[in-house]
Formats: sequence, C-alpha cells, structure tokens
Amino acid sequence: MTETGQAFIAQARTFLRTDYLPKIERCLEKLNDGDMWWRAHQDSNSIGNLLLHLSGNARQWIVSGIGGAADRRERQQEFDARVGLTRAELLAELRRTLDEVDAVLARVAPEELLETRQIQGAEVGVLEAIFHVVEHFSMHTGQIILLTKMLTESDLRFYDFSTGAPLPAWHGNSD
Repeated sequence: MTETGQAFIAQARTFLRTDYLPKIERCLEKLNDGDMWWRAHQDSNSIGNLLLHLSGNARQWIVSGIGGAADRRERQQEFDARVGLTRAELLAELRRTLDEVDAVLARVAPEELLETRQIQGAEVGVLEAIFHVVEHFSMHTGQIILLTKMLTESDLRFYDFSTGAPLPAWHGNSD
C-alpha cells in the first residue's frame, strides 16, 4: 500500500496543481471581471460561483476534513453570489486554497488513506475524500472551460501538437 498510496497522493497533487489550475488560469486570462459573474440563465452557475465552490469544497474536504482545520464553509453562499470578487481576487483565493490543500496532502502518510474522517456530517475515508476533491475539481474545471469557450467564442489551445505529442501550453510552447 505504501508505494501505491504515495503514487495516489502524488498524482492527486499533480492533477490539482499542474493540470486543472493552469487550465483555469488560461481561461481567466481570456476573460474580464464582468465575465466572472455571467450566467447562461438564472439557475446556472457563473465562473465566479464555480471558483468559489471549488475553493469551498477543497477547503472543507481536505484542509478541514483531512487536515483538521476549522470548517467555516458557507456552501450556499458560493452559489448565491451574483457579483463580488474580481477575476484576480477569485484566482488568488483559488491559488491560496490549493497551496493549503497541497500542504495537507504533502503530510498525508499512505497508511492514513484507509482511515476515516467526519466530512459534511458523514464518515468518509481519506482516500475517498482526496478522490472526491480531484474528480470534483475536474468536473468544474470542464464547466469553466466550456463557459470560457462560450464567452470568448475561441479555442483555448491548451496543447501544442506541433511535435506530434501533446505539450501543455503552460509549459511554454503555445500562445
């Protein structure tokens, strides 16, 4: 379990920091502050809502649930916001959250993956909590990508295929 557990934790950290976050950053580079709060309709979420929600979820499940910090999440407020933080402020909050998440994950020992914690009023396994945050982050990153494409009517060009193999644009070889 030790090698597998270490690999799982390392991959979770990689997905959050070097895959999903750069895609969100690339999206936000193409948007303005007003775009953060645009909604397709009254019952949909804006990119701002999704960013608040990603921070709230990751803090609750990993920083609080696994790391033991106080849980101060007000989940409904993440969705109720209609205006508020700027693009830069939302991104800074997400980065701070991921810094905290990464610090907690760096301290998780592989043996802890089979332990349970109280999260959102339920007994949840540590492995399950990490897996949940990674898949949840992926899902909402995809929604942010779709909303960005709708708002900008453009291809986000995440990968450069000029060498035949996909090179992530945030590694420096694409616009």
